[in-house]
Amino acid sequence: MTKWGSGRANRRYGHAMDLGLHYHDFLSFPPERIGTTIAATARAAEDVGFTLFTVADHMFQMEMIGRAEDPFLESYTTLGFLAGQTKSITLAALVTAVTYRHPGVLVKAMTTLDVLAEGRTILGLGAAWYQREHDALGIPFPPAAIRLERLEETLRICRQMWSDDHDGPFEGKHFRLAETICQPQPLRPPPILIGGSGERRLLRIVAQYADIWNTTDGLSRLPGKVEVLRRHCASVDRDFSQIRLTASTFVDPFSNVDVFLRLVDSYAELGFTLLTVGPLPGRTDPVGFVERFGEDILPRISD
Repeated sequence: MTKWGSGRANRRYGHAMDLGLHYHDFLSFPPERIGTTIAATARAAEDVGFTLFTVADHMFQMEMIGRAEDPFLESYTTLGFLAGQTKSITLAALVTAVTYRHPGVLVKAMTTLDVLAEGRTILGLGAAWYQREHDALGIPFPPAAIRLERLEETLRICRQMWSDDHDGPFEGKHFRLAETICQPQPLRPPPILIGGSGERRLLRIVAQYADIWNTTDGLSRLPGKVEVLRRHCASVDRDFSQIRLTASTFVDPFSNVDVFLRLVDSYAELGFTLLTVGPLPGRTDPVGFVERFGEDILPRISD
């Protein structure tokens, strides 16, 4: 099973429960303080025991969280900045929209991040969904079936560019690369995280390619999703236990800490070993959120 970090122990169910911090608050401070604030938040997360720091790969703020007009930073520029601001925490986009960058450029950007972060990276990928920002910025937004085909080809290109034989051509239905040179190589091929829950195609791609699966589905739907993933693993002759199960939640952990801890236990019962949380935009000081989480909640998860 792919692992990173120290593994916050929730041994009641035989699993370690790691915590990730997902940052999408670029609203709380004026532009001149955004950089110092996100850097301080990432360092605080590293200090208190979070093992993963993620940012969303969007150009506009997501409408279920704020307004599209709210401030938002491009993900890989942000992660490159954070690579120089942190020492041990793993960095990732949760998740990279496959539509925004040509696969060869994405692999080069991800490799650059991995080298600068000294191997502290995960490549998060998804099929993209936010049509408004595609339309606004002139980015093609093909039907879901084509986006999923492009996701699978992108994963094949990643494998080829990060392999020992990585300079030959790639011929796919959507992408054709005359050469797949990638120098320097990453310090080690970044683990592949795939986000999403589509049962017929997306979870089959997870079974075939992913080291890590991430979902935002509610708990009531997860037993069925996990079972579907198991079946896809069997169909492609993949050991289900090789895929790490992770989830993201947008609940306020401080509204009722006991309820949140029961939520963590419920994920652990299903075999999930990492849960990402994060401060909602404009609602709280991000550094204060992390420090309070480290004082009030992380020790209880570790108990």
